[in-house]
Amino acid sequence: MARTFVIGDIHGALKALEQVLGKIQPAAADTLIFLGDYVDGWSQSAQVIDYLMQLDKQYSCIFIKGNHDAWCESWLMGSTPDPTWLFNGGQATVDSYASYSQEQKNIHIAFYNAMKEYVIDTENRLFIHAGFTSMHGPAMERYEASTRWDRTLWEMAVVMDTRIKKDSKLFPKRLLLYNEIFIGHTPTLNYDADVPMQGCNVWNVDTGAAFYGKLTAMDIATKKFWQSDPVQQLYPNEKGRNR
Repeated sequence: MARTFVIGDIHGALKALEQVLGKIQPAAADTLIFLGDYVDGWSQSAQVIDYLMQLDKQYSCIFIKGNHDAWCESWLMGSTPDPTWLFNGGQATVDSYASYSQEQKNIHIAFYNAMKEYVIDTENRLFIHAGFTSMHGPAMERYEASTRWDRTLWEMAVVMDTRIKKDSKLFPKRLLLYNEIFIGHTPTLNYDADVPMQGCNVWNVDTGAAFYGKLTAMDIATKKFWQSDPVQQLYPNEKGRNR
């Protein structure tokens, strides 16, 4: 039976991505959904994009756009680098592109341009990088960037009082829109966890690969997950986004 995996935030850690895919051993019929933030942190951001483009030729892949990907996309398209971006891992990404020709960069730009803001599957499961604020779903967001930046969805889900039932007027309407929601963006390390976390029907698969954590891939049906080694062990001479 074909499986669907979600993969959390990679942040330039190609070695971790290769390690995780080696563990899940995807078959040709499987689907790989990447939740965004492929760049910024470890030293192989441009190379991660190369690898993702190769995977797209072998498997059914979906690439969600994260806030770091949008930053990089803007820079590749000619914008002045955002100082906040450079401080938050962007400089490592700029460095990773140093040997790339403009032709190679253009191929990457097309890849970034084609990334999706979110995807809803046939089982009414939402895959999105960060979250959304509209009670009518991400399609009705006032600001498109919310899908890449919002943390309120996760913060609400993870602290929900389990005594509140779904038919209660107190139950958040955003959580009723989808059977399940899969996100990245907010490292579970913030909650002293290096494994995926669940809040109501929201699954957070960003297990801190940019920092001291691991990269995670999860089977969305069974919730079984596989992880890389702590990424800093794979890049012992680098800091990633650790300061």
